[in-house]
Amino acid sequence: MKTVYKDNWFDRAFIWLFSVKMAQVVGKESELAGYEGLVDLSVQIMRGRNAKQQQEALATVLRSLIPSFVLLGIRTLFNPTKRILEWNAWFASRMFTWLVGPCDLTEVEVEGENGQLRTQRSGLHIQKCRYLEESGCVGMCVNMCKLPTQDFFAKEFGFPLTLTPNFEDLSCEMVFGHAAPAIEEEAVYNQPCLVGECQIAQPKAPACPQMRTS
Repeated sequence: MKTVYKDNWFDRAFIWLFSVKMAQVVGKESELAGYEGLVDLSVQIMRGRNAKQQQEALATVLRSLIPSFVLLGIRTLFNPTKRILEWNAWFASRMFTWLVGPCDLTEVEVEGENGQLRTQRSGLHIQKCRYLEESGCVGMCVNMCKLPTQDFFAKEFGFPLTLTPNFEDLSCEMVFGHAAPAIEEEAVYNQPCLVGECQIAQPKAPACPQMRTS
């Protein structure tokens, strides 16, 4: 059964802002309202763009949400220490539920500056990703969320981040402090379309074609 969300004013404000930025990339607004409109804009961004172009489009949206001087300040003043990474996870667990749904902080092991593993609460378990559930699209999850988000945090903030979606229960694990491996090395690269859920699914393809375009 599809999850029903009751967005408050804060949620609606961020959904609106994100949709405005995405509409600027598309060149027109969605005819749908609220979160459905946001996902519809994601579909429109995907059309006519290959995987890399989709990721670049979303990166443009993310950069437009935060002033460049703020990004520069964060990169300059904050190193990815245990405390900073834990703070980022805490912040994300409260600020991005409008986008991904309820999530919980978790303890994870990451490699510290000395190369030794350390335990810290910089993990985030997304119980059932709202974006993935609404879209039902593997390619959208990877090209419009996972890869650009990982890249954005690594390049703009200087904080390593890995997102690992689970296409069985639609959950996702985020680990601040763990550098993401190459997409070709991850199981998601060979994930088939979610037939019956995705409006652009290709049932006979062994893996989602959206991740095979260059």
